[in-house]
Amino acid sequence: MSEWIKQYARALGFELVGVAPAQPPPHAESFLQWLAQGYAGTMEYLQRTARLRVNPAELLPDARSAVVVGLNYAPAELPETDYRIARYALGEDYHRVLREKLETLLGAIQALAPDTQGRVCVDSAPVLERDLAWLAGLGWYGKNTCLINTHRGSYFFIGVLLLTLELEYDSPAEGGCGTCRLCLDACPTGALIEPYTLDARRCVSYLTIERRDSIPEAYRASMGEWLFGCDICQEVCPFNRPRVHQPLRAQPAREPRFQARPLPRLHEILTMDEGAFTARFRGSAITRARWRGLVRNALIVAGNRGDPALRPLIERYCHHEDPILRETAQWALARLAARQGSSGTQVCP
Repeated sequence: MSEWIKQYARALGFELVGVAPAQPPPHAESFLQWLAQGYAGTMEYLQRTARLRVNPAELLPDARSAVVVGLNYAPAELPETDYRIARYALGEDYHRVLREKLETLLGAIQALAPDTQGRVCVDSAPVLERDLAWLAGLGWYGKNTCLINTHRGSYFFIGVLLLTLELEYDSPAEGGCGTCRLCLDACPTGALIEPYTLDARRCVSYLTIERRDSIPEAYRASMGEWLFGCDICQEVCPFNRPRVHQPLRAQPAREPRFQARPLPRLHEILTMDEGAFTARFRGSAITRARWRGLVRNALIVAGNRGDPALRPLIERYCHHEDPILRETAQWALARLAARQGSSGTQVCP
């Protein structure tokens, strides 16, 4: 049964699949300590659901097994834009794609074993999927805290299917970063405070997506042109880069819905209202940032780019009713002036 499930999962397009016991994850205590240190920032939902995350049986009573899958999301080509977006958000919203595939897998399993109960968990469900993926043999922990597969890199989504069915378990993945610390040295905001430890409060992904209020000034210049998310710690990772005389480990995604969608230019984002934002990014993970968050990010990117043509668009927010957008616009104008070599004191008219 275990092998049949793996073959069916691969037929659905999952590049990686393994089985782990549905037990409290080995790094559950480390996760709770990470929360206690405040590294989760304003992501209160992590604290609120911590008890569920460290005990899969709370999500599915009598759970015995976790079928863990990996689906590559790296597009064949990155779109040409005047800002940057994390690769995982370039295509359709992954929640829907993974959930659809895992529900199909669950239905196939229940057709063979009708008494089996299951629960699909895709990112938003309170489960420590990275720990279960390690137990299922999909990959090992990198110093950048990403799960890395020795042969496929780290550009893959993780999905979990909890089952009351007893299956044959795989062995935990083996591997490691050795002495490499490229990710720690490349992180623009110092969010990787030490190997295997991420302070989310400094992370560009957290700042541009999860943080709802004003982004601290100390991190704005370091954000560069990242509008939504960040891939730097993965881009510098040797397991995602070509090897001499060997194929690229991080192969392009085969799932057509993960190919990059057309993106608006930066000036278009700065002129969008909430209705246009909703229509343009419908079905995309970018909606996670919400309209205000994306415009806030766009103002910072505009300031960092130093393009004088963007000045009139920034000035539009100088007297906006939203205080966060007003303050960010003022910073962006000062940054723009500084990039152009003036005193940097020219702010909103």
